[in-house]
Amino acid sequence: MAEKTYPMTIEEKEKLEKELEELKLVRRPEIVERIKIARSYGDLSENSEYEAAKDEQAFVEGQISSIETKIRYAEIVNSDSVAKDEVAIGKTVTIQEVGESDEEVYQIVGSAGADAFSNKVSNESPIGQALIGKKKGATVTVKTPAGSYDIKILKVEKTK
Repeated sequence: MAEKTYPMTIEEKEKLEKELEELKLVRRPEIVERIKIARSYGDLSENSEYEAAKDEQAFVEGQISSIETKIRYAEIVNSDSVAKDEVAIGKTVTIQEVGESDEEVYQIVGSAGADAFSNKVSNESPIGQALIGKKKGATVTVKTPAGSYDIKILKVEKTK
């Protein structure tokens, strides 16, 4: 079975590589040191510092594994290869919900770069799926577990 690919921009891949380096060269050694110190306290069966450090170690190792997989199966997307007014990974989209006056601006990113607090939506999210491949001026329906709503694409530009 083929592995899942992770579409992303070159910037997203570079960010993941930096995060991986930080985890491997800084966080991992810090945790190993904490485990050594906690072991020196004696009985491990009731040693909360040791348990906490081991839990953090498992979490960090999981993050490392996940990031390595995303980097290994990264599919670099070049937004220049699609029409200027077409929504794709690496584009910034201005939308407006039909019937509303507020405009919203989102960057379309691969799943590895999604960050709702920074208005970076994944190509796999409901809004990302609805927008990908559509052009400026189109009205699309976003289907979410809570229901559907229509949005109009006001502007599409390459993310700076």
